[in-house]
Amino acid sequence: MRITKKEGISMKAGRLKQILLITDGCSNYGEDPVAVAGLARNQGVTVNVIGVLDDRQEPQGLQEVESIAEAGGGVSQIVYQKSLSETVQMVTKQAMTQTIQGVVNKELEQILGERKTIEELPPDQRGEVVEIVDDLGETCDLEVLVLVDSSASMHHKLPTVKEALADLSLSLNARTGSNQFSVYSFPDPKHTIKQRIDWTTELNAIHGLFSKLDSGGYTPTGPAIKEALYAFTNKSLKRNGLDKEDPYEETGF
Repeated sequence: MRITKKEGISMKAGRLKQILLITDGCSNYGEDPVAVAGLARNQGVTVNVIGVLDDRQEPQGLQEVESIAEAGGGVSQIVYQKSLSETVQMVTKQAMTQTIQGVVNKELEQILGERKTIEELPPDQRGEVVEIVDDLGETCDLEVLVLVDSSASMHHKLPTVKEALADLSLSLNARTGSNQFSVYSFPDPKHTIKQRIDWTTELNAIHGLFSKLDSGGYTPTGPAIKEALYAFTNKSLKRNGLDKEDPYEETGF
């Protein structure tokens, strides 16, 4: 049996939503970020996490990074500051592929009438499905909300974060699908997170990003992820011209 777009998987390129959390330590205030990441996943938003280390810093204390990403259905990576740029691109693209593969696997169960995943297919069929996944990765619409920990310990790493985000924008804009980015930082004394860049197709004009920060001695990662979900909600409201509260739009194809 051939698995092709025409004869089998007939998914349309849809909209993928990601939160990309960049942090260097564990949360110490508010809701459990692992539980909130699970809520995000249920609302169709993948949570990816990059833990940023100093050159002399050991990875202890960053175990939470993997747990948040796992609960959020995303990808995690602990990286030294000098390798941040390529890691941001890799994690974002890997999460796209992982999400699309999950949807394709559900389609395969319906097509083949039994529990089948891409890995369980014969080599020829697996190759055809991988081509479909790659194609969808190029054509789907992508929304990435970058959530940056700007607590005191992250302050000297923020110039590297800014460079990494510019590189991410350039890399993803080579796709045929549309890209939308926004950037928020936390903590913020009034609103938990602070919008640094509203939704845009380009992140290369970010010269003043993080120039004024309200750094603090606490890291409310859970509340920050929760507030980030509302940013997706507000974007959906503006796009659809609605005024209802919390109309979370599921990611679909």
